[in-house]
Amino acid sequence: MTVPDTERPSWASLPLEQTVALRAAAGRLADDFTGVFGTETIERFLHSSFDQFAGRATVPQFLPLIAERFARQRLRALAKIEGLHDDGKPTVLFLCVHNAGRSQMAMGFFTHLAGDGAVAWSGGSEPGTQVNPVAVEAMRERGIDISAEFPKPWTDETVRAADVVITMGCGDACPIFPGKRYEEWTLDDPAGRAIDDVRAVRDDIERRVRRLLAELEVPVRA
Repeated sequence: MTVPDTERPSWASLPLEQTVALRAAAGRLADDFTGVFGTETIERFLHSSFDQFAGRATVPQFLPLIAERFARQRLRALAKIEGLHDDGKPTVLFLCVHNAGRSQMAMGFFTHLAGDGAVAWSGGSEPGTQVNPVAVEAMRERGIDISAEFPKPWTDETVRAADVVITMGCGDACPIFPGKRYEEWTLDDPAGRAIDDVRAVRDDIERRVRRLLAELEVPVRA
């Protein structure tokens, strides 16, 4: 799934509050990527990221913030691909179908355990509208809050920038790029399952994430 870049956006077609929020987001992104990307590239990525979520947002007022976070991830990936910025940290992309359960829990564990030692992203082949609340609760029991996350698609930038791609049941819909390290994790889908079932999936994911961090030689935080 490629999220296309559009021509330079016209904010005038959006409601005033979203226009103001997106311009503010563009300014923050410009500060983050000073000397890396110009205004036109940043606004193009921000606009296409906004469009990706506009048709399925459950809380429209959060759209500019979600678009900003997604655009920042994509721009960081692009900077790594193009050799404009690379901090040398291992980057892992977790993929499932809806990016609402398994891949979100995996990213939560990876980020929590690795701290600043590595980077984790997640995505879905058919992103849902919200993260599974039972998965959120199961992770909260382990002291990890994934409630602020949101289902998102994978993009060419994030796949190409990842050092390891972990797939979880997305089958032929998962992106394949030659020469990249892939692993398939066979895990039950938490969708529609009771908390006890999701806890079992959660614990399996934690074991796999810890093993992956050891393989990547990333120290695990206590």
